[in-house]
Amino acid sequence: MSSPDPTVRAARNAAAQTEQAADPASGATGRPQRQPVVAVTGAASGVGALLTRALVASDEVRAVVAIDERRGDIDGARWHVLDVRDPAIADKLRGADVVVHLALDLDLETDAAARTAYNVRGTQTVLTAAAAAGVHRVVLCTSAMVYGALPDNDVPLAEDAELRATADATGVGDLLEIEHLARRAPRAHPGLNVTVLRPTVLVGGTDTALTRYFESPRLLVVAGSRPAWQFCHVEDLVGALEYAALEKVDGELAVGCDGWLEQEEVEELSGIRRMELPSSVALGAAARLHRIGLTPSPAGDLAYTMHPWVVSGSRLHDAGWRPRWTNEEVLAELLEEVAGRHTVAGRRLGRKDATAAGAAGATVALLGAAAVVRRARKARRRI
Repeated sequence: MSSPDPTVRAARNAAAQTEQAADPASGATGRPQRQPVVAVTGAASGVGALLTRALVASDEVRAVVAIDERRGDIDGARWHVLDVRDPAIADKLRGADVVVHLALDLDLETDAAARTAYNVRGTQTVLTAAAAAGVHRVVLCTSAMVYGALPDNDVPLAEDAELRATADATGVGDLLEIEHLARRAPRAHPGLNVTVLRPTVLVGGTDTALTRYFESPRLLVVAGSRPAWQFCHVEDLVGALEYAALEKVDGELAVGCDGWLEQEEVEELSGIRRMELPSSVALGAAARLHRIGLTPSPAGDLAYTMHPWVVSGSRLHDAGWRPRWTNEEVLAELLEEVAGRHTVAGRRLGRKDATAAGAAGATVALLGAAAVVRRARKARRRI
């Protein structure tokens, strides 16, 4: 399935915006909105750059303050170049009504300790600085992964469901700590509103363990599991963040396409066949490969391809927001993005290795690597 023609999608998006604006119950026009000054951290790239560009173009925003470690190429924003962990950020936030904090590092290749130091310390500093500068709202972005991927999850999960994730998957420990900071901040800083958005599998120029899953020659399916896939296009996330920045929604909000896809639907749409393994084999091999540094993804990432963690998104819907992309469209976009890339167990392969992996199947390659590890250990014990 190919992604929709850009002209068609633009027309559809414009129609959706018109419909929301015309609906008095949508929340978009349910109460008069003042024009806030919005500050965005992580504004030079990724989702931060997309949001900054959207806010600069919005008639509902008075001014945009852009903060990053380098200056971006978006005109119309007031730029400040600094690390978000620098307490001097408080001076840069003075006069802002809302801060959208998007300066996070969830790169698979980043050292885990350095990543946590940046993500958690950066969020702590931004929350404290915002309160000191008189900002009345901070918008944070984590992930629906914080709900955890568990076999007994409701399908879909309510947004107020317990956060049952553990720190076993890439970056999830950081996101759980950010969630804790978000809940504690209004008590530590009375008058500060903290809104948290939790996107599902994010697609659109992203590189995560979950997008790399679709770079494999075969889709690893753990026997007895019941995966369910719910995607979120970055364009929809930006729209939801804009809603939060304009104070049209509050609280903890999930963001994603309507509904979800079963594993069989994903396989049919993608044309990628499955490779099924017992959980003990798949998880054991993944853990060993990560432990010796052969793959960037810990075994905990596999849980999110095994068990459901889809969400309802009802709070944004109640405010009048609607996703502009379907799960089928986002999957098609993802497949176009990863075409030509080759990954086994989260590790990118060169062309020569990819040919071998393609012939054997991604999981066979994973098990072969695990066998090499076992043989090496036996050899060391014999010495």
